[in-house]
Amino acid sequence: MNLTIRQLGQVEYKPAWEAMQAFNENRTDQTNDEIWLLEHPPIFTQGLAGKKEHILDAGDIPVLQIDRGGQITYHGPGQLICYVLLNLRRLDLTIKGLVNLLEQTVIDLLKKYGVVSERREKAPGIYVAQSKIAALGLRVRKGCTFHGLALNVHMDLEPFLRINPCGYSGMKITQLSDLSQDHTLLNIRNDLIKILCVHLNYNSEFANWENSLPN
Repeated sequence: MNLTIRQLGQVEYKPAWEAMQAFNENRTDQTNDEIWLLEHPPIFTQGLAGKKEHILDAGDIPVLQIDRGGQITYHGPGQLICYVLLNLRRLDLTIKGLVNLLEQTVIDLLKKYGVVSERREKAPGIYVAQSKIAALGLRVRKGCTFHGLALNVHMDLEPFLRINPCGYSGMKITQLSDLSQDHTLLNIRNDLIKILCVHLNYNSEFANWENSLPN
């Protein structure tokens, strides 16, 4: 099967979420896998395991209860979002295998920019020293995934102080721009997709490239 990659720019969270749900609901065994690369305007999203007490002071930033796994997190401009709409059975992947693959993709990407990062047991995501730089949250329906990962590249980190990120009080958050100056969001996006496609055994050079949400 081919792969479709969508470069979407900045998209409001709810339309993107609804488009993911619709895509997953309507896909068949013949539907291409898709990867969506985008940013969101400021928003807090509360996963299925989320607890209201982890929202300390949302202020003027909206909070949306959604259907991915995990707790509360923040999305905003300058954060690279990568949504993975994949058929796990066709890729011969378990959900744990996909989480490991996504984490390894971020580790490999950051290494390219001179940043050493790591996983943590029972705390999905990627960490640099004691600070989290990337969050993961997935949903699986009918053997297929949606949602994905969020990598902090060059953004306003202040809203993370208004929550307990991923349900952890006092968790420190960092971003690539504080650790390496030799990058742009465009370069990060392009490198991420190349590395992810290698791990998924797709050739990004032969992917179908789109710049809008699916109809």
